[in-house]
Amino acid sequence: MSAIKVFIVDDSAVVRQVLSATLAEDPDIEVIGVASDPLFAIERMAKAWPDVIVLDVEMPRMDGITFLRKIMAEHPTPVVICSTLTEKGAETTMLAMSAGAVGIVTKPKIGLKQYLQDASCDLVGAVKAAARANPRRLAQPTALPKIKPKLSADAIISAATGTLAQTTDRVVALGTSTGGTQALEVVLTALPRVCPGIIVVQHMPEKFTEAFARRLNGLCQMEVREAVNGDRVMPGRVLIAPGGRHMLLKRSGAQYHVDIVDGPPVSRHRPSVDVLFRSVAKFAGRNALGIIMTGMGDDGARGLKEMRDAGACTLAQDEDTCVVYGMPKEAVKLDAVDRSLPLDEIPAAIMHIPTSAEQRRGKS
Repeated sequence: MSAIKVFIVDDSAVVRQVLSATLAEDPDIEVIGVASDPLFAIERMAKAWPDVIVLDVEMPRMDGITFLRKIMAEHPTPVVICSTLTEKGAETTMLAMSAGAVGIVTKPKIGLKQYLQDASCDLVGAVKAAARANPRRLAQPTALPKIKPKLSADAIISAATGTLAQTTDRVVALGTSTGGTQALEVVLTALPRVCPGIIVVQHMPEKFTEAFARRLNGLCQMEVREAVNGDRVMPGRVLIAPGGRHMLLKRSGAQYHVDIVDGPPVSRHRPSVDVLFRSVAKFAGRNALGIIMTGMGDDGARGLKEMRDAGACTLAQDEDTCVVYGMPKEAVKLDAVDRSLPLDEIPAAIMHIPTSAEQRRGKS
């Protein structure tokens, strides 16, 4: 297997040096070049095109977003954004991801060299995840593995012990990772103002989810916001789990709401799709629709199986429309999925949620 060829574009000499050294330590990665701005990068990459580009956002002569759009229009290539965690940086990164970037590695404004060295696992993981992206999906309108013990949802919430009666209240739980920012935009912007309440886990670092939710709120007919503890799940509202914390569905009387809790990473992620899906299985059961979409790894697969076992209807994004067919593939392997659908058919499925029994008989 040949090494992953990486090109780094960043106006900081220190960042270029540290990123190059960090990536070069992994035998599966080869840094084939660096550039201080996109114009230099275009000239050098024309001689040897990389498998993955690591890209800063704010640079001289041409900003990173303009460069990213150019790349996706002319030569779609997996891109990992390396940006700061400022409010402005978060907004800019959301624009970059909507333009086709598949991952994020955050960097602070101070203590940069030490931070990047300490975050080497995140960087290497992001590059390897990006290399698995489907280039055919990149140009259409993260969540990085950490080497720690892989915990299950038991670390946050106990499993359901029985089945719930079916009611007229429906909840849609949606989990995604790499490529998910673009996929969520496609799904959510296609939904009408009045739709079932939707709760979302998108693997993202802390502080990025607020900007992501705010951006979607400006594009969608429904209200989209980063969830806060106690928020009601209700028709016409989309709640996105905040980065760095888990989100669980709970029921109080006739109403659903979310709990935002701390805790260890589950399936190596926080927020975790497995945690959300288990809570939905426990408190909504057959009154829910579970959807797992593009992403690397297996977070959400076991939780979706628990939802299906509890009577929920379950769907997966199909392989052809995924940027990375990892999470949906693992869910299919576990027999957790009633049906796999292309991305553009998921909005209609949300608006016409069948019972799980109807779904398994092949009815729409």
